[in-house]
Amino acid sequence: MLRPALRELRSAVKLLREGSHTEAIGRSLLQAIGELAQIAGWIASDAGQHGGAERIYRLGLSAAHTAGDATLAGNLLGSLAYQRTNTGDVREGLAMARAALENAPEAPPRARALYFDRVAWAHTKTGEAQPAMRALSEAGEALARHGDEEDPAYLYWVDAGELRVMEARVYTELHRPLRAVPLLRDVLSRYDATHTRELALYLSWLVVALADANEPEEAAITAERVISLSSDITSERTAERVRVVLARLAAFQDVPEVRALLDSAA
Repeated sequence: MLRPALRELRSAVKLLREGSHTEAIGRSLLQAIGELAQIAGWIASDAGQHGGAERIYRLGLSAAHTAGDATLAGNLLGSLAYQRTNTGDVREGLAMARAALENAPEAPPRARALYFDRVAWAHTKTGEAQPAMRALSEAGEALARHGDEEDPAYLYWVDAGELRVMEARVYTELHRPLRAVPLLRDVLSRYDATHTRELALYLSWLVVALADANEPEEAAITAERVISLSSDITSERTAERVRVVLARLAAFQDVPEVRALLDSAA
């Protein structure tokens, strides 16, 4: 997917630099570059090409700033923050996530909800439970204000279900399985099974939460499904989550179901 996404991005950049157009069309081209950079950056990041993803995100961020589109800039900076958080640079990720939120005060409700979600995740990865909980609450409040306003198309996926997933992930990372497990089961019971990558990721957090709840047999069954789903997709993100799941279950290697899973994975 990365090659065609980059081809479209380069075409838009070339058109902006070499074409003749009005100021309004120029602004539209800058916004298109920002949105294409968001897509290409996300694909590169998911493929584990983090350096390339950051360069792409920063290109899009520059285009969004030049276009004066604070909402798009916030989405791009938030995406870069999310990558930084997930690759170990958690303090810088938190700073970026907060900047994305603070620099777009007039962004529509779904965008604000997404910004708060990324702040919550960054606080979670730094081990700051209470700020994470507050950010989750603010994300919910922001989404509740969503009405019939016209949102950018790239916010189509931000809904109550996605916020519940992030809430469950936060509880899982904070080792609060009694809260995480019911939330994940509820969301996953209604999740579109054709979204294979997301399903594998969300199930991986359920495995960890079940292990924390001392339910290794059920965790092993769920982990088997994660591995099966992940084998059909080329995502470094899901591959990393498989490694996390197997490492967490290693503590239960004396349980027959877990031992069989670990042997099979090996």
